[in-house]
Amino acid sequence: MPSASRLHVPHPPARPGEQADFSYLKLAPAGSVARPDTRAPADQVAHLATTLVRVLDENHRAVGPWDPHLEPTELQIGLRHMMTTRALDDRMQKAQRQGKVSFYIRSMGEEAVSVAAAMALRPGDMLFPSYRQQGLHIARGRNVMDLMCQCLSNSKDMCKGRQMPIMYHWGGGNIFSVSGNLTTQVPQAVGWAMAAAIKGEDHIAATWTGEGATAEADFHHAMTFAAVYRAPVIINVVNNQWAISTFQGFAGGEQQTFAARGPGYGIPGVRVDGNDYLAVNAVTQWAAERARTGAGATLIEHVTYRAGPHSTSDDPSRYRPKDEFKSFPLGDPIERLKHHLIALGAWSEEQHRALEQELEALVSEQWKESVSYGTMTEGPSLDPDTLFDDVFKEVPDHLERQREEMRKLRGA
Repeated sequence: MPSASRLHVPHPPARPGEQADFSYLKLAPAGSVARPDTRAPADQVAHLATTLVRVLDENHRAVGPWDPHLEPTELQIGLRHMMTTRALDDRMQKAQRQGKVSFYIRSMGEEAVSVAAAMALRPGDMLFPSYRQQGLHIARGRNVMDLMCQCLSNSKDMCKGRQMPIMYHWGGGNIFSVSGNLTTQVPQAVGWAMAAAIKGEDHIAATWTGEGATAEADFHHAMTFAAVYRAPVIINVVNNQWAISTFQGFAGGEQQTFAARGPGYGIPGVRVDGNDYLAVNAVTQWAAERARTGAGATLIEHVTYRAGPHSTSDDPSRYRPKDEFKSFPLGDPIERLKHHLIALGAWSEEQHRALEQELEALVSEQWKESVSYGTMTEGPSLDPDTLFDDVFKEVPDHLERQREEMRKLRGA
């Protein structure tokens, strides 16, 4: 008699108190993956979904065909953006612990996923982030004070007090609103890209979502539309190994890579070292050229690691080894780019420490100015009249009456 079938339940490779284990990760040597033509059809680039594009080797040198050959000055700008993002995150994490803001999500360990990609795209390209891509704002030149004010819900809050902290948007910078409903941004990005193509524009869209959120139906609807209509869009899956407290195997990562979901739809999938600034930049450039020349969408899986808690509401020590990030084989994106610049003779430890101090001072100064526009407990506050704005193109009569009643009650 054949044995009865058994239900398989994914199990994290290591639990609290155990030794970190990343043996499940499929790695490849730096420089070992061929770089195909950007117009190659999906079935001819299927290998990109199961290997790993890497540029920086163990000696911090750029090797192989994916080297984007960026100038040292460009790399220094990227390093500054990543370090600014981390300095902002550290300050806001402390602010939340001090009760100054209600909630925060850091991107520690994942800064290259946002910054390197943003630096490879054009200003006119539309970005649809999830909640861990604050580096997009930094890379596009946004003042960190604007992000702080949104988290404080104060009188300068871009969202006018209507969104929870870290749900930024920036129309002027072509960055779409963050949504707490995971994966909604993916079909929105595909739709925007389709509209751009219909209008004959050469702008493309790029979106980011976590590996756990790829189990949502929205992701698969978006992939279908992107494939059928060859939408000029880049769909970034940030595989940071953990969806809140759930290991990536629960979203299907045990069976196959997340990049491998692309070829199933007829979309090229590229698996990239998400902590290698040069590799992320190069793969994004490749995908952007495909999109701009009419070859369609690309799915990029960024293999990275969430170094901190999922959010300030999370305690990762309850579900994974405490110092797991130290054992992650792809390292820290900031440290790796720093050492690459040092190897080029274009940076030093002294310059790095000086930049850290400069950015800490900048963030501290911006925080002081931010709180001067109000906090959760102290004014100045948003004008209550803004409650009626941005909902209807023309405010209906019944809302105008309510606004007048509110003004009378306030004595305005």
